[in-house]
Amino acid sequence: MKVLPADAPERAELEAQGWTVVARSFGAQLDAHAVDQPRLQALVARTADVGSVRELSQADVDAVLALDALTIGDYPGSVATQHTPLDRQRATPSQSRRAFGVVLESGELVAMTFVDVDGADAETDFTVVHPTWRGRGLGVAAKAASVLALLADGVTRFRTGGSADNAAILAANDVVGYVRDEEWVTLEPGGR
Repeated sequence: MKVLPADAPERAELEAQGWTVVARSFGAQLDAHAVDQPRLQALVARTADVGSVRELSQADVDAVLALDALTIGDYPGSVATQHTPLDRQRATPSQSRRAFGVVLESGELVAMTFVDVDGADAETDFTVVHPTWRGRGLGVAAKAASVLALLADGVTRFRTGGSADNAAILAANDVVGYVRDEEWVTLEPGGR
């Protein structure tokens, strides 16, 4: 199995040898100067009738682990976009690993996004929504809240990515303002 940029010359050579594309992935960027803050604030506010959108803390780790366990099989793609189940350490937000979520009045966490921060750069690790609550803009709200908070903290470059087969995350990224700038392919010999 090989993961290559979609336009890599090696791709054509491998395909000529019988390798097949089995998955596609993407990368996208949002720069601080292009962030439409009023739009993102409106995306967050849209979910007020469902629950609160807020930054997650150490007190939320059990809820994070529960939502992660519930959704672990929901990530499309292949090796380039696999989501490794969280352990307690990776589920614990910190200054360099920030997390944002949508929490119902009952206290249940139904959407979350984790973002790794390195100075002025931030990269989304993953975003996921409880199956029962999908299609209501909750993943968008969590991503929008993360951008707003990190922008206020001095982040100027936001990166994200995932499976090109994940229509929900592609749409969410578009709504938040990310611009796709990378495409990758995963190839296997004979393409199983």
